Amino acid sequence: MTLETLKSLAKSVRRQSLRDLASSSTQPTISGAGWRADSSRQYVTPDISEALLAHADTIDLKGAIDRLFSADIVNPSENRPALHWALRMAPESALTEAEHETTVKALEKAESLVQSGGLSAIVHIGIGGSDFGPRLYADAFTDRQVEDLDLRFCANVDPLDLDLALRGLSPANTLIIGISKSFGTEETLYNLGRARKWLESALGAEKAAEHLLLVTANPERATAWLDGTPATTLDMPISVGGRYSIWSAASVAVMTGFGTDTFRAFLAGAAEMDAHVKSAPVAENLAARLALLDFWNTSFLGFGSRAVLAYSRRLRMLPTYLQQLEMESNGKSVGPEGDDAPLATAPLLWGGEGSVGQHSYHQWLHQGTHVVPAEFILSPGSHSDAEGVEALTAHALAQAEVMANGRSLDEVKAEELDLPDHIARQKVHPGGRPSTFLSTRELTPERLGALIALYEHRTYLAGVLWEINSFDQWGVERGKTMATRLKPALRGKEKADDPATVRLIEQISKG
Repeated sequence: MTLETLKSLAKSVRRQSLRDLASSSTQPTISGAGWRADSSRQYVTPDISEALLAHADTIDLKGAIDRLFSADIVNPSENRPALHWALRMAPESALTEAEHETTVKALEKAESLVQSGGLSAIVHIGIGGSDFGPRLYADAFTDRQVEDLDLRFCANVDPLDLDLALRGLSPANTLIIGISKSFGTEETLYNLGRARKWLESALGAEKAAEHLLLVTANPERATAWLDGTPATTLDMPISVGGRYSIWSAASVAVMTGFGTDTFRAFLAGAAEMDAHVKSAPVAENLAARLALLDFWNTSFLGFGSRAVLAYSRRLRMLPTYLQQLEMESNGKSVGPEGDDAPLATAPLLWGGEGSVGQHSYHQWLHQGTHVVPAEFILSPGSHSDAEGVEALTAHALAQAEVMANGRSLDEVKAEELDLPDHIARQKVHPGGRPSTFLSTRELTPERLGALIALYEHRTYLAGVLWEINSFDQWGVERGKTMATRLKPALRGKEKADDPATVRLIEQISKG
């Protein structure tokens, strides 16, 4: 019944101004683990908020939180719990002790690598979740990197990516870290194989193995790939999905490159957010309220995308990271029982650095014909340059205000008296662009950990609301399978089935 109520409420709320809604908001700000979220500029009235919370109660959103933290099966496709949270939280029972221990061992390995000396470069090879998380972390804290240690990343199967990652490095002083949960990821194994040959050509097979560190949930396959040559491996728990693996041994490169104390602070911040999500009632729960907002905006108001605008240099890669987390998790139309999802599911997520985007796609956000909810993330920091901090903050606040409230024709004419009418009309901003404002004072490792954990929980709870499984990725698997099938066609040994693909292969072969 609550769904019908929500559908009815959605029909009228868009006619209200966001300025008025913000003025009458009864709960403008919710806080947790050092972050504040102000959603007063959303198309949400007290009645809508009440109906959303009623639906959360109907679908037992709090029970879904409890099931996650009880290590129950929340990934029915693979009959597994989702234990990424256990990597960062001291285990409360033997149920999660083994998972937590894998991160402990990775931290110990990182410490030993730093202490051993003689290491001048690390090349991290992975793709998807095995790449996005460590790369985000490294970019966020680039000013804290260990001196005299060159950390590089390789993900793309394009041979140039590895060429650039290895350029100028000495094999004798380089550690190659390969990350693949299955140890069957084509792109990773291709790049890892080339990196191995690079090591072996300079050091010989036995010595080269000492410069390889493999992170996987399939150590047997890794051993076979090494032809039995001993090499160091670290465990990635099978119950942790790739896009949730930033807390695992998959991050051993950044544990080494930025210090284990920094990474432990990162884990602690995430654990703090876990504690908030686990204990807070739905009405005061950051992750639950943001998930309900995603549910409302996408499934009832019909907003097909969401812009994440990071007003922090440290968060410039966050939208890319979130694209995988949210769109791979919830980009689905069929639920775990094979039924069609009853409503529209996850929106397109995109964005970038807010102050940079103001000079490109913000024009489209302000005055385009599509209404896109925006998510402002402000972390101005405590930099000694107060003028820069003030400017960053002012721009974030201004963008949110103009998107919501707009600028009427009367306001344009009153402010710019001599404008011709046709120019004045072009300066009108329709407003009505909803936004949420997430903020913290400074993006420390703790606060970054808390933020990523917040988005993880939000993603899972949105999946519960949409009645889909957030922890599988059949669409990704299909693309990999098809690529394997097409390789013989590219070699001219077989013919592709699809006529358009046949034509494209012919064109490509001609150069």
